[in-house]
Amino acid sequence: MDRTEPSESAPIPGHYALAIAVVGVPPKRGPGSGGDIGAAELSQDFLACQAMEEAHAMAVWGNLERCLTLAEALEFWRGSPYEERHLFLARIGPEPVGLCSVTLPLRENLATAGIDVLVVPGWRRRGVGRALLEHAEAMARTHGRSSLDSFHELPLDAVRTGSQMVPAESGAGQLPLDDPATAFALAAGYRLEQVERSSRLKLPVSGELLDRLESDAFGHAGDYVLTNWDGRCPDSLVAAYAGLRARMSTDAPTAGMDWEREDWDADRVRDDELVLVRGGVQSSVAAALHRRTGDLVAYSVLTWRPLVPESLIQQDTLVGEEHRGHRLGMLVKAANLRRAQEKWPRARSVLTWNASENQHMLAINTALGFRPAGYEGEWQKRLG
Repeated sequence: MDRTEPSESAPIPGHYALAIAVVGVPPKRGPGSGGDIGAAELSQDFLACQAMEEAHAMAVWGNLERCLTLAEALEFWRGSPYEERHLFLARIGPEPVGLCSVTLPLRENLATAGIDVLVVPGWRRRGVGRALLEHAEAMARTHGRSSLDSFHELPLDAVRTGSQMVPAESGAGQLPLDDPATAFALAAGYRLEQVERSSRLKLPVSGELLDRLESDAFGHAGDYVLTNWDGRCPDSLVAAYAGLRARMSTDAPTAGMDWEREDWDADRVRDDELVLVRGGVQSSVAAALHRRTGDLVAYSVLTWRPLVPESLIQQDTLVGEEHRGHRLGMLVKAANLRRAQEKWPRARSVLTWNASENQHMLAINTALGFRPAGYEGEWQKRLG
């Protein structure tokens, strides 16, 4: 819902009509067909959507760290057995002016739909954003979805001193009312359920700090041993890893969002791993095993993209509930940072996101050197 304005000030010129069209996404090529689709083979509509996303990221953040690469976007919009995805481009005459999208979970969360809207800056406050939102919401209704969710992110410096703030209704945190996306979401009937904090860690992290943090953590974790892998989880651990991934979907704070526990199995893990590979994303996982049982009880994931080499993304970190209190969260995160700095020496920072109420994980990140970078609002609208 990120990227439009709350109201209209100038109409669309009368001799043009706003046209919203489905963006076609080519299927994956079969084995032996010479690799995946190249940029020259993608439709102009798909490339226009990617260009809008990249321009937005550069305007807000000054970099492409938070933006999917073209290969990632292609892989994402193809959808999966677990989520159907629809992308739409808006034009006025020949000019691309915005996009919207709808994502539809297929295995669980069958009452929900993800909604996103982006409008080109020069066409904001002319009704384009509202038309795109109505288009996306209508599709969600057609598919029987009654709970819509969306998010938007803003930099730390976008929160000005003295701004009137909108508090999260069921989680912690707040967003400024003078932020255009916040005002737009409220005007469209969405509720701010939760605010996540994005944080950045400058690299490299000193070996001395990692040594100290790991030594302290190991002092509480004598019953555990570390393991790791790149890209593909070992077959011997994949079932247990799937179980932790399922728990991640509900153990991480989600405030009042209408999200059910995700159903993960080994096939879903393997599909997720292949999506990363096909999108050109490399991953590193550090995990903890219980010495006595051999059970996989904690993990942390970092990803890196050669086309955005200066940035790492901290993905999931989870410790199984019955194994908490042994500093395993710190242990797997510190171990993975050490590995990542050796594996991807061009990286200069790590980005991560945590719910504002997740004070335990925020404290771990602060000890590692993460500092606040921005806020992400999680929005929800229940249809009548």
